[in-house]
Amino acid sequence: MPTPDVSSLTQQVLWASFVLSAVFGAIAQRTHFCTMGAVSDIVNIGDWTRMRQWALAAGVAMLGFAGLVFAGWIDPAKTLYASPRWIWLSALVGGALFGFGMVLASGCGSKTLVRIGGGSLKSVIVFVVMGVAAFATLKGITAVLRVDTVDRVAVELATVAALPQLLAPSLGLSLGQASLAIALLVGGLLVVWALRGPEFVCLDNLLAGLGIGAVVVAMWWVSGHLGHVPEHPDTLQEAFLATNSGRIEAMSFVSPVAYTLDWLMFFSDKSKVLTLGIVSVFGVVAGSFAIAVVTRSFRWESFGGTEDVVNHLAGAVLMGVGGVTNMGCTIGQGLSGLSTLSLTSMVALAAILMGAVAAFKYQGWRLDRML
Repeated sequence: MPTPDVSSLTQQVLWASFVLSAVFGAIAQRTHFCTMGAVSDIVNIGDWTRMRQWALAAGVAMLGFAGLVFAGWIDPAKTLYASPRWIWLSALVGGALFGFGMVLASGCGSKTLVRIGGGSLKSVIVFVVMGVAAFATLKGITAVLRVDTVDRVAVELATVAALPQLLAPSLGLSLGQASLAIALLVGGLLVVWALRGPEFVCLDNLLAGLGIGAVVVAMWWVSGHLGHVPEHPDTLQEAFLATNSGRIEAMSFVSPVAYTLDWLMFFSDKSKVLTLGIVSVFGVVAGSFAIAVVTRSFRWESFGGTEDVVNHLAGAVLMGVGGVTNMGCTIGQGLSGLSTLSLTSMVALAAILMGAVAAFKYQGWRLDRML
């Protein structure tokens, strides 16, 4: 077996990740793709259009991930979300905190980066505070609290806590076949539901759903296939290059924000290197900024008052703590994790949506009191 050029492969992974995340940022800025916005539209005006964009992206991501598994290009057991521990309580609590926080902070982790690219100074503050809170929950004071409480509650399974791994034996199928079959059913239903009715089929909706979903799939390929080294020449161990976890990763925007702050603050420390997650943070901002400039929608935005500041600070903390506790955001658990059909991701997504609805109800209650 020829010795891989690890340095060259790492550069390819980083550049591919930057380009893909820039595409993500450009699409999100152009189409206003936003999970919080989708929930807001449903709760406040009964409009399901942006939720159908999201469902289309999720369906495409599921189908694409299953296709990669079926083709043998990635190993689903080596993704960040693959574990025999079903951490349902961490997903439930963390997801609820994240969902409530993203409403207070005017958007989730990815939306925060998109808004920074569009000129939002509020989102710069959210970015910093969310990153600090996330890092504290990875390695600091709230990490101790997380590990000593919700992370202790889990269901230990004999295999990875995901539908394909759990159902493959009873279906009499290989893991690749089971992944594809279940994705065709679940992802296919999401795609059909999203595309039903001619009113949905327009450029922005299709670009949002198909484009975002395709970017997630491409990121799985970059991390799990392009960056896969069966035997690293230095360690003689299998490696997935330029990932923080050492496993296959796709798009996520909570822990990567923490790692980005860490990289910026300790840049001269040679052990602090760029990773897929860090360059993705920069890529989303760059892609969003490019579209905002081209469309002349770039606008400086600041806080509207003291309550606005408090809401965004509180929301940023909740997103940082909640996003690490449940292992992802609306993109990390909602699209990347869900595409693997992980049980933890399903609980996390449901909790995020419930937390967001609760936050909108809270805001409505506050508004009624003020009137």
